[in-house]
Amino acid sequence: MSVVTFEYILWKLEDKLQRNWCNLHSTILPEERLVISLRFLATGQSYVSLAFSFDIGVSTVCYIINDCLEKIWTIFQPLYMKIPKREEFLEIAETFLRRWNIPNCLGSIDGKHVRIKKPAHSGSAYFNYKRYFSCVLQAVVDANGKFIFIDIVQYGSQSDGGIFSSSKLKKALDLKKLAIPNESKLPRSDVRMPYYFIGDGAYPLRKYLLKPIRGKNLTHIESNYNKRVSRARVVVENAFGILSQVWRVYHTTINAQPKMVEKIIKATCVLHNIILDARIDKNNIRTKFENDSEGIDGKKNTYECERSSEFQQGMKERQKLIKWFADNPL
Repeated sequence: MSVVTFEYILWKLEDKLQRNWCNLHSTILPEERLVISLRFLATGQSYVSLAFSFDIGVSTVCYIINDCLEKIWTIFQPLYMKIPKREEFLEIAETFLRRWNIPNCLGSIDGKHVRIKKPAHSGSAYFNYKRYFSCVLQAVVDANGKFIFIDIVQYGSQSDGGIFSSSKLKKALDLKKLAIPNESKLPRSDVRMPYYFIGDGAYPLRKYLLKPIRGKNLTHIESNYNKRVSRARVVVENAFGILSQVWRVYHTTINAQPKMVEKIIKATCVLHNIILDARIDKNNIRTKFENDSEGIDGKKNTYECERSSEFQQGMKERQKLIKWFADNPL
């Protein structure tokens, strides 16, 4: 994080972090509150270690971090992770076509397990297939690796497909609450195709969610489709890697309650977008709030039958993309 970006974040948060002066003890300034919180996210240090470093009480450190992370999400989410409008979805699709040579794609979706200390009296609810306790971050990213949607599930025992089936994103897609553009012609083709997201094999095949073809004995054009989709889908893996390397709290076992873990994930994701925006365009540090802050309202997964009408629609759209890849090699 550059000095300019830090000063911008502080400028936005300063009024919210300011506390009234008291002659009984010295007031902790907003910049120090922000530094403590960013140090926690960037290093994963314990509250005790931070309290010793900044010469304040452990309970004070706990309160400062909890309060600051909440303010970061509240202030910056409407600016850097708002729900895209139709024009913004079209811009995302254009960037995917330009950078990854995949048409009508609106984002790449995947899940990340965040290692936590086992909550009391939770049994095996948080125990995942990797054999540790976790919460799950499910995210959709654009072609530049910025987070568009995030969904945080407390129970790490759930699969990616199960998380998606119960997510706010799926409900919004099913109810058509998102401003997704209408289907359009594929480039250099007369075939019309809807806009869609791409995921790995753990996700269900739908009209708005495509995934690689499973199996070993695939034809050449099917293998080519898998290669092209996986090439574009890796952008979400890259985003998770950058998130973990910048905010090394993800390299530790987070010793906090699930609600606090959720605040940590939300804050780091929106900070990721702020930093990425600053790197893409150094002059694009936003100086005013935008009014549109609308969000998406709305045990292990039991997969829907793969003979359902939704699955059949997904198969139909996938065949169109398979043919387009065959007709438009890299």
